[in-house]
Formats: sequence, C-alpha cells, structure tokens
Amino acid sequence: FRFKESLAEDVRRADLVISHAGAGSCLETLEKGKPLVVVINEKLMNNHQLELAKQLHRDGHVLYCNCSTLVETLQSMDLSTLKPFPPGQPEKFALFLDKVVGFQ
Repeated sequence: FRFKESLAEDVRRADLVISHAGAGSCLETLEKGKPLVVVINEKLMNNHQLELAKQLHRDGHVLYCNCSTLVETLQSMDLSTLKPFPPGQPEKFALFLDKVVGFQ
C-alpha cells in the first residue's frame, strides 16, 4: 500500500502477516493473534530491526528472514510452532511508573 489510514481490518482478515520489524507493526499483529513473518531491512541504521525480530523469534512468537530468504522461509515454515503472544499488562507499567516518580 502506498498509504492507508489503518491496516487493522487487513490484519483482522489475514491468515498470515508479512511485515517489517517495526515494533508497532509486530505488536499490533501479535496482539491480534495472527502468525507473523518478519522481514528484516538490513540497510537500516545499526540494523535495529534485527534485535526485535531475534527476540520475538527466541520467544517463539515470529519467524524472521531477510528479503533474499523470504521465499525459502515461506516454503519451509511451520506456523504450528509459533506461540501466542501474551496480552499486555499496562497496570504493571503504571504501578512501576508511579513508584519511580514517587507517587507511591
């Protein structure tokens, strides 16, 4: 897509999402319970997407590859090995933040 206000409906209808490793894209997809293949952009500064993709992969939530290995990844992937992403717990962060800034 060149530009679209939201991909939420596309993600909702998808059986598989292939995305870059932007934190927002990854988390939005995983929170919707969709299987995710992350394609790393190795040309980005410090290759920061690789760090997120590797951690999500180590935790069993995504498969990852680069552009040159995407077809191979799609041909050999086993989506049944992926683990559901646990729901967020914003109340824990709020309690931590309250403690840090002295509200508790």
